Amino acid sequence: MKQVSVILLYLFFIQSAVAQGRKINALPDSTKKIMTVEAGCGQCRFTLPGKSCDLAVRFNGKAYYVDGTHIDDHGDAHAADGFCEATRKAEVQGALMDDRFKVTYFKLLPAGKKARK
Repeated sequence: MKQVSVILLYLFFIQSAVAQGRKINALPDSTKKIMTVEAGCGQCRFTLPGKSCDLAVRFNGKAYYVDGTHIDDHGDAHAADGFCEATRKAEVQGALMDDRFKVTYFKLLPAGKKARK
């Protein structure tokens, strides 16, 4: 019984560490510009090369894979309004590095909602 408790406790800490590694800021940095971009699956929506469904954003006519948040952090990617089935608008902050978008803030906008001006 003691071993089971230790294993469960260990798994809890591992899960927490993984979740912490993917967390992005809940609030935008007021000193940086918020960009409104298109967000979707890089392979399914933006025809980027790859072997699995991965989150990407498109702005200025070019799509980039995203680091800092994961496609599954924002709901079921294969749902009717999911990233593999629909291109959505998102507000983001971050920077391009090595042809990838390193996101520090990501807010998926409700379908059909207009972005901030």
